[in-house]
Amino acid sequence: MILNKAFVLLAALAPVMLFSACSQEQPSQETETAPPAAPPTESAETSQSPDIFRFKIGALDAVALKDGDINAANDGKTFGVGRPTSDVAAVLAAAGQPTDVLHLSIQPLLVRSDSQVLLFDTGAADASFAKAGRLPASLLAAGVEPSQVTDIFISHRHQDHAGGLLLADGALAFPNATVHLSAPEWEALKADRDSSNLVSAITPKVATFEPGAAILPGLVTAVAVNGHTPGHSAYEITSGDQRLLYIGDSAHHYVISVQRPEWTIAYDENAPTAEASRRALLQRAADENLRIYSVHFPFPGLGHVRKEGESFVWAPEQ
Repeated sequence: MILNKAFVLLAALAPVMLFSACSQEQPSQETETAPPAAPPTESAETSQSPDIFRFKIGALDAVALKDGDINAANDGKTFGVGRPTSDVAAVLAAAGQPTDVLHLSIQPLLVRSDSQVLLFDTGAADASFAKAGRLPASLLAAGVEPSQVTDIFISHRHQDHAGGLLLADGALAFPNATVHLSAPEWEALKADRDSSNLVSAITPKVATFEPGAAILPGLVTAVAVNGHTPGHSAYEITSGDQRLLYIGDSAHHYVISVQRPEWTIAYDENAPTAEASRRALLQRAADENLRIYSVHFPFPGLGHVRKEGESFVWAPEQ
């Protein structure tokens, strides 16, 4: 048994080529050659982890990676801002959910493509508003070392999405990865004084793109979903005739955000624009029967949006 485990570990460290994406701002070439991510293994350590969920996107191997949770009180300050808390409670109760708190999961997405290892968002790390920081363990449970990640796609700059880019000592958590984010979001991040250390650390790795750009043609395309932040991006991941839309913070809660997309959410920096964008994205998802990956819906965040009357409902993938 010990020899078998050692063999799996050695296989996970076999060599791979780094992928360097084309973009408006090219990251520094001063990176180490990363050892590759081996095909998914099914050892006892990985197959039994409750913090990973394996699935396919066409021919691509994908893994939901649990990082943690956020609990938001139903106090009128976060969800349904400006509405009686009883309105929010009524919608939650009808869905069989607690009425005093809204639970949000945090699960970045891992996708393997030939020699590329793609990570969509990086979790909350030690953010005070979350119970998080499990991404490194989840990644290892999925059979991937941080040094093997070749490309990171940041939906936006908020800490529960970009917090995992750095280690506690300020070093890069993913030293060989190109960090992709939209040009408007990068400008907003650079203008945030509280993010100066993060900006300084990742600047050599950043590759920006214009909203809606094909970042890795045929594989990853950005989808602009305006209002949450200045350059918030969803990402469409494609393999053959299969596609998955990683929605970032287009919607936060699987009941309130989906069934009442026009209700104001305090996290949105431009609430009216975000509300219109949210309804438009949900409408598109329902009309096109899009397969959705939501970083904040109940783990693993995989499913579809269905039209129901004048609104929508979340249908998790079974």
